[in-house]
Amino acid sequence: MYKQYMDMLFKTLNKIEIHSNNQCFLQEEIEEAFSALVKYFISTKLTQKKVFFIGNGGSAAISSHMIADFMKNGGMKTCSLYDNAMITCMGNDYGYEQVFSKPLEILGNQGDLLVAISSSGNSKNIVNALEIAKQKKMKTITFTGFKNNNQVKKMGDYNVYVPACHFGIVESIHNLLLQQIVDVILEQDRMKK
Repeated sequence: MYKQYMDMLFKTLNKIEIHSNNQCFLQEEIEEAFSALVKYFISTKLTQKKVFFIGNGGSAAISSHMIADFMKNGGMKTCSLYDNAMITCMGNDYGYEQVFSKPLEILGNQGDLLVAISSSGNSKNIVNALEIAKQKKMKTITFTGFKNNNQVKKMGDYNVYVPACHFGIVESIHNLLLQQIVDVILEQDRMKK
């Protein structure tokens, strides 16, 4: 059982896709695409812009984890949209589909970065947030899985797609890649000292 799961995880990890500007980086180009993602985060850091992470369920847990890690280890200005009072206020007053987009209308600024994590890639509240981010000229990165034609997969400046229909595999890979990005940023900062 363990070996089967790990085999599936590694096989899927070797099939991830990264898209940018209608370009799909093939597996042999993943290193180049990953470096571009790291640079995208670093440019946000260097310009002192904010980073927002959003997601639902397990993706919300990944988002909360990354909010902390990118602030503490990455030295970046991160913002949480997960305060209980704020989520329940936005959900009550505007509907759950607006829980991220309404706060982004107020808090988001041009050049800030929105990282949207959605296993299915079809959550309306994630789609709405990405639309607001584009209107505000924010930078965007998406992490999705499941169906290849999911809505969110084409909405970011960079789109990371995990070709699997298994929540544990998709979420594990999203978490792994984001953790690797912040670890690279931390290591680069250490080397500068």
